[in-house]
Amino acid sequence: MRLVIADDSVLLREGLVRLLEEEGHQVAAAVGDADTLLSAVAEHTPDAAVVDVRMPPTHTDEGLRAALRVRADHPSVAVLVLSQYVERRYAAELLSGSSGGVGYLLKDRVSEVGEFLDALERVRAGGAAFDPEVVRRLLARSTRVDPLTALTPRERDVLERMAQGLANTAIAERLHVSVSAVEKHVNAIFDKLGIARTTGYSRRVLAVLRYLGS
Repeated sequence: MRLVIADDSVLLREGLVRLLEEEGHQVAAAVGDADTLLSAVAEHTPDAAVVDVRMPPTHTDEGLRAALRVRADHPSVAVLVLSQYVERRYAAELLSGSSGGVGYLLKDRVSEVGEFLDALERVRAGGAAFDPEVVRRLLARSTRVDPLTALTPRERDVLERMAQGLANTAIAERLHVSVSAVEKHVNAIFDKLGIARTTGYSRRVLAVLRYLGS
């Protein structure tokens, strides 16, 4: 099959190129970032793309977001994500947003070359190939109780105003309560959200991020 590979590790990228070419496949492009991946897919229209999750510039989820773009813009191109990480949000989109031609394998759990090649053939044929650990983590997330539901209405009011950037005194004025009452609500919010006191991180910022990401 005709392939495009995207991985920021030169060693792994070249290793995949050699492996796949030895198996009789054609590697049309081997790139190290998500933007170049999208350009290569548009140029070569491969049968499949093998994509890592974390690539430049931020090394967070660029590869997986690019994989979703490939599936949206080039539905005939199969995508096999091969990574060390499970990026839950976009992995869920990849799993639920396509009827086939997708896969997600964890690098450190691929024990045999044949297993990887079989997965690649499967997604190219329109099937799916998801590591059981990926599925387990996605299901664990979907069944987990959102800790924000444990907050009382007053605690949610306080958290909402924290997210607006208000200090405790300003929150007290807005809610017509004492500053000490606000402080108690804030500490309760930290406890219910499981945000421990740590050095180097603001618990207030972490609570707001949790709220905004809900």
